[in-house]
Amino acid sequence: MPSEFLNEYEPLLIKEFKDSPRLKLPNKSLLLAACAACIGGTFQYGYNISVINAPTESVQRFINQTWRERYQANISEQILTLFWSTIVSIFTIGGLIGASIGSTLSVKLGRKGTLLTNNIFALLAAVLMGLSYSVGLFELLIIGRLMCGINAAPTALRGAMGMFTSIFITGGILTGQVIGLNELLGGEEYWPILLSTTCIPAILQLVILPWFPESPRYLLIDKGDNEGCKKALKQLHGAADCDGEWDDIEKEKNNLLGFDAKKPWDLFADRSVRWQLLSIILLSAAQQLNGINAIYFYADYVFKRSGIPSDKIPYVTVGTGACECITALTCGMLIECLGRKILITGGYTLMSICCVLFTLTLTFQDASPVVPYLSMACVFAFILSFGLGPGGVTNILTTELFTQNARPAAYMIAGSVNWLSFFFVGLIFPFIVIGLQQYCFMVFLVVCVMVATYIFCIVPETKNKTFLEIQNEFKSSSYRKAVSTNGAGTNLLSTSM
Repeated sequence: MPSEFLNEYEPLLIKEFKDSPRLKLPNKSLLLAACAACIGGTFQYGYNISVINAPTESVQRFINQTWRERYQANISEQILTLFWSTIVSIFTIGGLIGASIGSTLSVKLGRKGTLLTNNIFALLAAVLMGLSYSVGLFELLIIGRLMCGINAAPTALRGAMGMFTSIFITGGILTGQVIGLNELLGGEEYWPILLSTTCIPAILQLVILPWFPESPRYLLIDKGDNEGCKKALKQLHGAADCDGEWDDIEKEKNNLLGFDAKKPWDLFADRSVRWQLLSIILLSAAQQLNGINAIYFYADYVFKRSGIPSDKIPYVTVGTGACECITALTCGMLIECLGRKILITGGYTLMSICCVLFTLTLTFQDASPVVPYLSMACVFAFILSFGLGPGGVTNILTTELFTQNARPAAYMIAGSVNWLSFFFVGLIFPFIVIGLQQYCFMVFLVVCVMVATYIFCIVPETKNKTFLEIQNEFKSSSYRKAVSTNGAGTNLLSTSM
């Protein structure tokens, strides 16, 4: 379910950074509360993306063994691939369900109550996946992964806190890869325990989160609890620093009086935001269809095709997670310096180049013993390019392209497109590898080139611009004329920058 608790703390954290006369960390209670919220949502998201990769062969052998015991015949390769891709990709359907019901529950149960209740799904998933081998039911893996997705569905966060969330997601990815090493839980006999470790972040959140207060914004704006809000602010900021935060939240509450938020269908009917809407749909789809999650879900497939020795693949896979952790930190430092458009366009351009080079190295991998390691280098460069641009900027653009009354609906549309695209690539990528073999990444090349071109030609730079300025730039007649005539890049930039 969405991490609404962190979404509410985000303005408080950002304000503490901006208001500080010198660089310092936010109040310890506030920082720990944000971490407690992340460990049960965004960390789980990253962890469950990567942890499923290590037991690939073991789970496939378990499916084949179970099928043979039931039907006295070996399972066909196509059916085995379908079952495995379903186990992997059903996680994203759970995410879509969690994103759909999370906002409603966060109003009824509160942000804190929703996060605590949400851990039930992680605990049930751990039990089901842990028991699947002993009871001989691989179907329990599908149900467990679905529940993992419901538990791990994160929201698109804004600004600097989008970087904070990215660090937890990439930290989850790296942790899942490390736990899956043969020296830890990656051995043949340990895969049920490995998949059940999804309960550990849930238990940590159940132990830590109750010590922190409910979201102050939720208490004042949604519940009208003045005293509860003040008490929460004192715990998070200290008695001396809570007055300013109280004033800010009260002003927000007053501004929301009579506020009529648009519904998703309203955005589709509103011609004034059609370019913004098209942009966030394409960017959200491309964030999953560009190939990055295919690498995390199916690292064994990718690196085996690259010619990397089987005994070295787990360590190469850990390297991919470490790469994205580094870029999550780097993007946070670059985004305000270089701007959104340069980073995301440059990221997709570099990813396109990596797709071409990776295809060449796969094609000629037998030419020299060095070529497989060049393939590995291309994968690392692909991940670095994603992390420096699309990985960190896409969610921020979703926020900055819409004004306040349209933003919640934009989040819902972007999230739905994101999860559905995630499911699509998770389900079909093994079949792409089987069908296209060394040319499998040419599919992602087409996506990356098209998105880079669209952003360069259509999406304006949003750095240091207000939401109204960005909206007016999309509306301007000169901008529409430049887009409709598909003019030269210099003309488009002159109207969009």
